[in-house]
Amino acid sequence: MPKVTYVEADGTRHEVDVPVDTSLMQGALNYMVPGIEGDCGGLCACGTCHIYVPQQWWEQCGDVEELEQGILAFAFDVEDNSRLSCQIQMSDALDGIEILLPDRQY
Repeated sequence: MPKVTYVEADGTRHEVDVPVDTSLMQGALNYMVPGIEGDCGGLCACGTCHIYVPQQWWEQCGDVEELEQGILAFAFDVEDNSRLSCQIQMSDALDGIEILLPDRQY
C-alpha cells in the first residue's frame, strides 16, 4: 500500500499507509494525524485540511481547481505550494510523498 509521511510544523513525522483513491485528508483522519481537521468531510468547503506540497511532488498531485483556489484564499498561512488535502487522491505515483502541515488550520 502506498505510504504518506505527514510532517507537523514542529517536525513530528507520521508515516501511514493510504489506500489508492483515498484523499490525503482522509488518510490523515484515519490515523488521527494532528494538524488535519477536515471539518467539511472533504467537500472542499472549509480549508481545514490545508497542507504544503513539496515542489518535487507538485505535478503528481494534479491540478488545482477554481473551487480549491477560492477556499485556499481564506486559509491561514497560504504559500505557493498550498493545497487542500481533500482534493488530492492517493495514487501509486504518490507513494512516499511527504506532506508538510501548517502551524494551524484556524
